[in-house]
Amino acid sequence: MLDLALLGSGGSMPMPDRFLSSLLIRYNGRKILIDCGEGTQVAMRILKWGFKSIDIICITHKHGDHILGLPGLLATIGNSGRTEPILIIGPNGIAKIIEGLILSLSYLPYDIKLMEVSNSSTRVNFFQEGVEIEEVYNNYSSNGDLIISTLELDHSAPCIGYSLYIPRSPKFNPEKATYYNIPKNLWKNLQRGETVTYEGNIIEPHMVLEGSRKGIKLSYITDTRPIRAIPDFIKESDLFICEGTYGDSEDIGKAIENKHMTFSEAAQLAYEGKVRELLLTHFSPAMEEPQGYIENAAKIFPNTIIGCDGYIKTLTYS
Repeated sequence: MLDLALLGSGGSMPMPDRFLSSLLIRYNGRKILIDCGEGTQVAMRILKWGFKSIDIICITHKHGDHILGLPGLLATIGNSGRTEPILIIGPNGIAKIIEGLILSLSYLPYDIKLMEVSNSSTRVNFFQEGVEIEEVYNNYSSNGDLIISTLELDHSAPCIGYSLYIPRSPKFNPEKATYYNIPKNLWKNLQRGETVTYEGNIIEPHMVLEGSRKGIKLSYITDTRPIRAIPDFIKESDLFICEGTYGDSEDIGKAIENKHMTFSEAAQLAYEGKVRELLLTHFSPAMEEPQGYIENAAKIFPNTIIGCDGYIKTLTYS
């Protein structure tokens, strides 16, 4: 089960009722933050999910409306008592930007690990001491707590989209476990994909697991023009969160010039990617009522939601 909260749904500049881009994800008691615009800390305080257990911060790109809330947030996390390292992921060149931003912080009680990526997939395992990561080549591997994949986008600065996939173990067959005389207290180990030894016999997970099952997939694409690679990248996502900077399709000229998207373009990507649900965000400050443009997306992809600050959703295995 994965919980998510849209902390900020605005683009360019904060508004009285709309903070800038930020998404908080909660899974197994740990947290991942995507982008950290102005207002992120306030939104998190309202949400009351806490600060201490943020293990990973994913940055899409260097523009201020996605990153300027970071120094203050890192300081607050330090004041919460965290001592474990935090991993910050971003596009090429982001490390220099982050290092510059944190010059304003005199001290942090934890280390920051910086990771620059382009088109890649990383397996993440969560531990009490922090996170363990390794590059993978099969996004749907059943091993690991989480797979984070990234895609280079088309914006005015190096920018990446994110896909988070929570693998689901194959179905456990208790009859097979009974056949091998495996005690029930070891069943959970096998379900997690671990090899166990019992009475001198080595039991491999494949001996008691069967079939493959789809996990949970969340995709996040913002600050880009539509590109051919996106539909495959977001394919069959349970939730596709996408920028909708411009609600009116007549603003296509502005979208092209500023390398953003309209509602209808985002909806077309959702349709082509065969996602389950589309959540629009990153609204232009000139668009006071995004809900008024929902039909521009819904006529292409009916299962469309207009995001707002504080929107919360839970994704579960289907």
